[in-house]
Amino acid sequence: MKIVITGVTRGLGLSLARWFMAGGHTVAGCGRSGQAIFDLRFTHPEPNSFDPVDVTQPVKVGLWADRVLSSMGAPDLLINNAALINTPAPLWKVGADEAAKVVSVNILGVMNVVRAFVPSMVERGSGVVVNMSSGWGRSTSAEVAPYCATKWAIEGLTKALAQELPAGMAAVPLNPGIIDTDMLRACFAEGAGGYPKADEWVKRAGPYILGLGAADNGLSATVPGGEG
Repeated sequence: MKIVITGVTRGLGLSLARWFMAGGHTVAGCGRSGQAIFDLRFTHPEPNSFDPVDVTQPVKVGLWADRVLSSMGAPDLLINNAALINTPAPLWKVGADEAAKVVSVNILGVMNVVRAFVPSMVERGSGVVVNMSSGWGRSTSAEVAPYCATKWAIEGLTKALAQELPAGMAAVPLNPGIIDTDMLRACFAEGAGGYPKADEWVKRAGPYILGLGAADNGLSATVPGGEG
């Protein structure tokens, strides 16, 4: 299977990329950290490919997609994983620049990647788009209002996309569950340690994601065991 993943340099994206490649799948990924991308290139050479890409920049995303599509073809699975969370604070204390960055990465970044890759999938008539949502895309908590807003947006965006895709394709907003990542530690501090690490999570998440198909189009899905 040919898989494209954004946000592969840490956390869930990195664990997913490694798990898929270990299973013999070809992965093209992007992330913000140049050094982490270099490390992935060194440890996982062609046919896999990894590039430093800012998903908020549509021209750069388009150039990256052109390179991937020319070498790999249309992906069978597109996973929009790149995301940021605001520093926990009441909404009125979250600075405008920080809020805009969260919105830009978490919503506009997904749109840019969809715009760049989905036309090739539609032309072929098959493929699954997984947009990473969150428990905070279906509920809310104090001090993470910007992040909640973006993940609720991902739910709506993905369900609308599901209505636009041809038969045989799927778009799925996926709640990964609660995982001990840097993002969770920003909110839960040491309390995050009570949840599974990404490398444990992926043992459930990887097979589940690979099993998503046309019958799941528009489903608000949750990785099994990840309800909290």
